[in-house]
Amino acid sequence: MKVTVVGAGNVGATCADVLAYKEVCNEVVLVDIKEGLSEGKSLDIFQKAPINLYDTRTIGSTNDYLKTKNSDVVVITSGLPRKPGMSRDDLIGTNAKIVESVTENIVKHSPDSIIIIVSNPLDVMTYQAHLTSNFDRNRIMGMAGILDTARFRAFISEELNVSPKDIQALLLGGHGDTMVPLPRYTTVSGIPISELIEEKKLNEIIERTKFGGGELVKLMGTSAWYAPGAAAAQMVESIIRDQKRIFPVCIKLEGEYNIDDCYLGVPVVLGSNGIEKVIELKLNSDERDLLEESRKHVKEVMSVLENL
Repeated sequence: MKVTVVGAGNVGATCADVLAYKEVCNEVVLVDIKEGLSEGKSLDIFQKAPINLYDTRTIGSTNDYLKTKNSDVVVITSGLPRKPGMSRDDLIGTNAKIVESVTENIVKHSPDSIIIIVSNPLDVMTYQAHLTSNFDRNRIMGMAGILDTARFRAFISEELNVSPKDIQALLLGGHGDTMVPLPRYTTVSGIPISELIEEKKLNEIIERTKFGGGELVKLMGTSAWYAPGAAAAQMVESIIRDQKRIFPVCIKLEGEYNIDDCYLGVPVVLGSNGIEKVIELKLNSDERDLLEESRKHVKEVMSVLENL
């Protein structure tokens, strides 16, 4: 099995490293436009193989998509971060062109692949990749929900001083401050979170989760990469190994949750065919209102792309 990761920055390189270390596939191809960057990082990852004992080969490529030919899964992390003085619309325009170009190359060389988008703004970049590829919606998805949920679970683990392994949680909606937390579906070893954390404290954790990415930018001066890279790798693993795991994933909704033609995070079954099933939860009125707010926000950003 073969996986391509486009973008050899921190997130892409972390994703490639996790895939190699866990031996998710036989070959990982890392692609970047910067001369030598992907080759160097790929070589570094492979030189770790005798230490951590894995067989996955990592190969670097400076913008040569021939090396990506017949990839089973492609992860796109390419794009520029938002710079001072850059408007949201500028960022969307710039990154949409990058994602469009990358997607065209992927479709050309790996027409049967499944594409996972990590580039920001996440929901609208998933839309762009869908427009460019014309793939069925089960083969184009965005990574956000796993990361947002992981942050939520990590904060709960910290608060309760228990293992993060025992915490299950779920978030819906867009990536960022319009995400929809679902405390009703959050448990610790099957125990409802409401029995372990009082409402006021839980709301504080939810707010921290919504702005989790911004917290890291303030601390480091740049976006996160360990958790996002690992989250993308987890999606790849579920597809390559046909694990049929249930994750919140950004997908084009076609009537689910009474929402049409909008890219939002919802729980899905992820297997060898990509998104094999969209799971519709019975939301209460408050949750439905929050999801509608999230939909409005994403549609607004989608309209920026449509009007470029």
